[in-house]
Amino acid sequence: MDSTLRMLRMTPLSHLLELLEREASPVEFEGPLLQARADGAAPEELAALEEAKTVALRVRALLERRRRRELELSGLYDTASDLAGLRDLDSVLSAIVHRSRNLLGTDIAYLTLNDPERGDTYMRVTDGSISARFQRLRLPLGGGLGGLVAQTGTPYATADYAKDSRFQHLGEVDAGVGEEGLVAILGVPLRLGAQVIGVLYAANRSARPFAREEVALLVSLAAHAAVAIDTARLLTETQAALTELSAANEVIRAHSGSVERAAAAHDRMTSLVVRGGGVEDVAAAVTDALGGSLLVLDADGRTLALVGDLRTPDSSTLAEAVTAARAEGHAVRRDDLWYAAVVAGTENLGTLVCRPQQPLADADQQILERAALVTALVQLFRRNLAEAEGRVRGELLDDLIARPGRDVDALRVRARRIGVDLDSPHVMVAIGDEFGSSGALRQRAASWGVTYAATRSGLSATRDGRVVLMLPGGDAGATARAVAKDLTRALGRPVTVGSAGPATGAAAQAHAYAEADRCVTALVALGRTGEAASTSELGFVGLLLGAVTDGGDRGVARFLQHAIGPVVDYDSRRGTALVKTLECYFGAGGSLARAAEQLHVHVNTVTQRLDRVAQLLGPDWQRPERALEVQLALRLHRLRTGA
Repeated sequence: MDSTLRMLRMTPLSHLLELLEREASPVEFEGPLLQARADGAAPEELAALEEAKTVALRVRALLERRRRRELELSGLYDTASDLAGLRDLDSVLSAIVHRSRNLLGTDIAYLTLNDPERGDTYMRVTDGSISARFQRLRLPLGGGLGGLVAQTGTPYATADYAKDSRFQHLGEVDAGVGEEGLVAILGVPLRLGAQVIGVLYAANRSARPFAREEVALLVSLAAHAAVAIDTARLLTETQAALTELSAANEVIRAHSGSVERAAAAHDRMTSLVVRGGGVEDVAAAVTDALGGSLLVLDADGRTLALVGDLRTPDSSTLAEAVTAARAEGHAVRRDDLWYAAVVAGTENLGTLVCRPQQPLADADQQILERAALVTALVQLFRRNLAEAEGRVRGELLDDLIARPGRDVDALRVRARRIGVDLDSPHVMVAIGDEFGSSGALRQRAASWGVTYAATRSGLSATRDGRVVLMLPGGDAGATARAVAKDLTRALGRPVTVGSAGPATGAAAQAHAYAEADRCVTALVALGRTGEAASTSELGFVGLLLGAVTDGGDRGVARFLQHAIGPVVDYDSRRGTALVKTLECYFGAGGSLARAAEQLHVHVNTVTQRLDRVAQLLGPDWQRPERALEVQLALRLHRLRTGA
């Protein structure tokens, strides 16, 4: 009632201004004119009022456009702000599509992007869509309104898409549009320079035209969307480049560390070679550089050095890995182990087996390969040194055997210089010449003998095709068996080994050598090839066989000296009858009483004489095998002396 009264009191012009102030709808501007007609206003007044209404509507339209422009500018400003703080491309594109829908007042807005690989355009973002089928649409270039915009780069609008014949209608596209219920569609290209990367749409579910201002607004929003996409792409590429640079930096840092470790390891191993370090020092240098464990094996798979906890690989795996490493010229990996072949020319000297603490870089692998080379050099140096020392030792042993009585003091001095004490007991060992025409096998046995003797402060030489060793010790049989065991393993075939001793002093070594040589001959004659024994273990049978093979009376004399020599010597010095007592004792079948009758002495006298024999020959002289030796020696002694 109050507003009606107020309206009645207003003039028509003031009423129009009030409508403009409160942004009334256009139809409300007809009110003052209708009221004036009802009040019977004059025609001139009605004409003036009509003109005022027209001006007021123009003013209203201008204000509306400016308001809309303000909203558009505000939307573009907000979009620019989103771009300035771009963190998530999906969020920015969703905001652009949402603003497009609000600013143009459409039912739906959406954005598609071109797919260069498939040659079509696909739905990227939607706002207001209710159809899942529509949201999954893919449009071939040139197909539908969007496909045409994407292909030509030109904005297109239609008030009624289904009836518009300008577009190539495709079944799947039209079905999606129909399911969404779209009628009016406006599409503008997303441009990056001259390239079209997609399309931005605004659409209505009822027929409506799109003004040029709306097209321009959507073009501006599309430009922002294109900038957002390009910015996101650049950010992604930049981040990827930074990631790659970071990764490259890590690789460079790791490589630099590996190179530094390799250089340090190289310097250390070079220093080892110069100062005469051993295989153990090389292994320690490698594990200090690489960490983990390292096993050094010789050519036969025996352990030379071990740092850490690492078992010897099985023979088949080791053989395959060494073959591969030699063929490739580099270390090879098998499971968690690395294998580097230790070679000198074509000769296999061994293998380095490494379990590193962490995966090996190229420079780290080179450390292992360089260590294999240094190990080969160390072994060659040691071999050459051993061979040179072996020649000196061999010459000394030759002189001890060939000229035992000449300049004994000079021989003792030469021996002392190389760590051999001739005044301590030594066992002489002779190795059978069973290598046939295999010069390489004989050479391997000789090289082995040099090393074996040198590591035990002994001597080694080759005489008449046989390897001869003089080794410190007192058990000839045990020494022979130890030599046979090690040499058999080194050569891969059994060998025959004879020994004699122990002998003390320079002059006694020649006699010990002769005994050891005959012992080997006896073993072969007895068919015990490939076995080891000493002269004392063979007994009189062996000595006799050796003597027969040796071809002279000297063997019998040595046997007599060995069996009853001390008793004969005692009789000669003291004028006693120990030999005669022994003959009667054995002739009486071991009866003391009968022996006493034959000798015409008291039984106690026989007992005392036999006690003296035991002191001279040893308490075991009555054991069956020893007693047989003594009886045979007594018979030979009688034959030789004619007594």
